[in-house]
Amino acid sequence: MIKLGEIQELEVAKKTDIGVYLKSQDTDKPKDWVLLPKKQVPSGAKIGDKIKVFIYRDSDDRIIATVKRPKIVMGEIAALRVVEKSRIGAFLDWGLEKDLFLPFKEQVGDIRLNGKYLVGLYIDKSDRLCATMNLFKVLRTDSPYKVNDTVTGTVFSLKRGLGAMVAVEGKYLGLIHEGELLKPLRPGQTVKVRVSNIKEDGKLDLSLKDAPKLQIDKDGEKILKILIKNKGFLPLNDDSRPEDINRMLNMSKSSFKKAVGRLMKKRLVVMTYEGIEMLDEDAKTPPVRKPGIRRKRK
Repeated sequence: MIKLGEIQELEVAKKTDIGVYLKSQDTDKPKDWVLLPKKQVPSGAKIGDKIKVFIYRDSDDRIIATVKRPKIVMGEIAALRVVEKSRIGAFLDWGLEKDLFLPFKEQVGDIRLNGKYLVGLYIDKSDRLCATMNLFKVLRTDSPYKVNDTVTGTVFSLKRGLGAMVAVEGKYLGLIHEGELLKPLRPGQTVKVRVSNIKEDGKLDLSLKDAPKLQIDKDGEKILKILIKNKGFLPLNDDSRPEDINRMLNMSKSSFKKAVGRLMKKRLVVMTYEGIEMLDEDAKTPPVRKPGIRRKRK
C-alpha cells in the first residue's frame, strides 16, 4: 500500500515519457500506481527496480513521488520556517517544491513570517498532508527504549505543575517532571536525558540525571569539588531550603541529602549545625550525632 507522508521503497511498474510509475508489493492495479517525474528518475532505472521515495501531493493535488527527503515525514517533528502567511494559515518550507500548509486551527501562539516553529505531520479530512503545532497528536508511544537508556530529545512545551514535554529522537512522547527541572529549559532546546520510567500507555518519563547510584556518585564529586574551592566548608545542611541548595549546587534537596549521606559513609565529610565540613585525611571516626542534630562548627 502506498502511504502518504512516508518514505517507501516502491517498484518500477511502467516507464513513460513523463517519468516512471511505481507500485507497492500488494497491488498490480494501475489506478494504485504513483508517478515519479522524469527529472527524478535514477539513471538506468528499469522495470522491476526498487526506488526509495517520499509520497505527497503536488500543486495540482495529485499524489506523487519524489526521491528528495523532506525535512519532516510522518511520525517526526522538525523546526520549519514560515515562508508565507494568510487568513487561513501559514506555509512552511519543508524542502519540497510545494510548501507545507499549517492551518490556523493547528497553530499555537503567534506565528511570524520567517520564524521557525516545531511541527509534526498529519493527514486532514481531505486526505492532504498538513502541519500541526499540536505535537501531542503526532508523537508516538511505541518507542524501543528501556529504562536507563540515554536518549536525545527536543523540548516542545513547558507546562506549569507538570514539567517539560519532550519529543524524543523527534518521534516519541516524553516528559521531564517539574521536580526534575534543575535548570531552565526553553521550547526548541535539545536535551540529553535518561529514560527513568515507561508508563503503561508507552509514554516516557525522562530525567536530566544519571541512574540513581551513578548520579549520587556524580553529585558527591561535585560537592567535594565545591567544598575544596570553599576551603572545606559549605553553609548547607539537612535544614537548608531547597532553593538555597539548588542555587549553590544546582541539584535538588533530595539529591543533596543522598550524596552527602554517601560522602559521610565514606568518612569524607561531616554535617554540622552550620553546614558541611570536609574531614582531614587523618581524621578518625566522624563524631557521633543524634538524628537531626549536628555538632557546631568550631
